[in-house]
Amino acid sequence: MSRVCELTGKGPITGNNVSHAHNKTKRRYLPNLCRVTLQSEGLGRSFKFRISAHALRSVDHVGGLDAFLMKAKDEQLSSAALKVKKEVQRSATA
Repeated sequence: MSRVCELTGKGPITGNNVSHAHNKTKRRYLPNLCRVTLQSEGLGRSFKFRISAHALRSVDHVGGLDAFLMKAKDEQLSSAALKVKKEVQRSATA
């Protein structure tokens, strides 16, 4: 299972562990991923995603899953999130 946020595309990055003696060794910084169930108001259904804690706060700030998906770029979204976005777009135009 990949360690990538399904809504923002945020993934692991690399950096250095720096000791007290200033020795540097490579390490990975992993995103804080959470399994959450988000409710879509337009579709009246819930969807399970594995998203970062930062993305969860962003979804709340924007006003819900539907609003977040409408603003999100297609390149950042996972295939599951992209399917939900297309369903939301169809229901909004209908």
